Amino acid sequence: MGHQFKTTFILIFCALLLFSCGKKKETQQVPVGRVAKGTLFLDLYEEGEIEAIQSTNIVAPRISWRYGNLKITEMVKDGQEVKAGDTLLVFDPSEVLKGIIDAESNLEIARAEYDRMIAQQQSDLEDLRASLEVTRISHEISKIRFESSEYESEIRKKEIHLNLDKAEIALQRAREQIANRIKIQNEEVKQKELSIMRFESNLAEAQETLRQLSVVSPSSGIAIISRNRSSNNKFQIGDQCWAGLPIIQLPDLSALKATVQINEVDIAKISKGLTVEIKPDAFSDSIFTGKVNTIANLAVNKERSSKIKVFPVEILLNETDKNLLPGLTVSCRIIMDQINDVLYIPLDALRMEGDKNYVYRKSGNSYHKTAIETGISNTDYVVVTDGLREGDEIALTDPFAITTEEAKKEKVEIG
Repeated sequence: MGHQFKTTFILIFCALLLFSCGKKKETQQVPVGRVAKGTLFLDLYEEGEIEAIQSTNIVAPRISWRYGNLKITEMVKDGQEVKAGDTLLVFDPSEVLKGIIDAESNLEIARAEYDRMIAQQQSDLEDLRASLEVTRISHEISKIRFESSEYESEIRKKEIHLNLDKAEIALQRAREQIANRIKIQNEEVKQKELSIMRFESNLAEAQETLRQLSVVSPSSGIAIISRNRSSNNKFQIGDQCWAGLPIIQLPDLSALKATVQINEVDIAKISKGLTVEIKPDAFSDSIFTGKVNTIANLAVNKERSSKIKVFPVEILLNETDKNLLPGLTVSCRIIMDQINDVLYIPLDALRMEGDKNYVYRKSGNSYHKTAIETGISNTDYVVVTDGLREGDEIALTDPFAITTEEAKKEKVEIG
């Protein structure tokens, strides 16, 4: 009976030991990589944005200060396909409509005043001409009397002569009054016509401004909404804007570029003509190619509130696609150089002790610490010049490291 109990205890202990070892082995599985041979690319990854090389800017119309600020009341959707003549933008017309009403009212009043003035002038001239005719008749009578005064006394002759002089003066004065009145009336007409022209000009300006408040597309394309600098968001209905400010872009999608910002530490590595792989974030399974076209000479702040300096770099795309639209975020891999026919390993496998480099090379079911010599590296891989062979398996993590949590579990199991 005792011997049977002892045998049962040993079997249970062995089962627990095997279970414990199996569990420990499972928790300590090590990810491995292989030593590869081939071409190592020295590259740099940066986020960028697709832009059209050429595009038509749709700007806010330039209107008179009398009509206040421009406020967007209607706008096409961002990315909407439009045709020539389609309405892109409509601005609030309330102030302009009020200006049209005021201009029409002022013009109507000015024209009515002009008509009344012309009628009054004609009446005044008729009165002056009638007075002139009376004066002329009086002058003729005085002249006849003077010519028939041969047999009158000297005193009477003198009186008749004076009356003739008086009549001539009155006639001349009447003529001068008419001439002066005509001059005055002509000036009054001129001033009133200028006033009418001014009101007509105001009305025409208001009507033209009303027409400008509805902005139509000059050509077919994709409408891309610009960013409002004051809010850093794309323009939307209700936003106010200044005259001449770009609101919408109609890009030419036959030629595209991507603009990236390169840190001042890395800019020396970038040169014109470098090959670039471009992967849109929205459909990362597609890869396009391009070349570095221009590099800014001056650094700018990465963001308004940031002191980090970057250099804008322009990349021309070699291809176009219906899915490549301006404003699309892309990941740009700039290939600065390549080294052919070299051994390289993942950077995750590299370990360092002081100035020595080593890896954990897999041999059977165990790992051996192996010293290696390395060369140049990129963001993912490093060249191995000595210590490994193509196809060697290496640990991507330290196979002998036990995490704190695993140590706790082991302690619990032992307890």
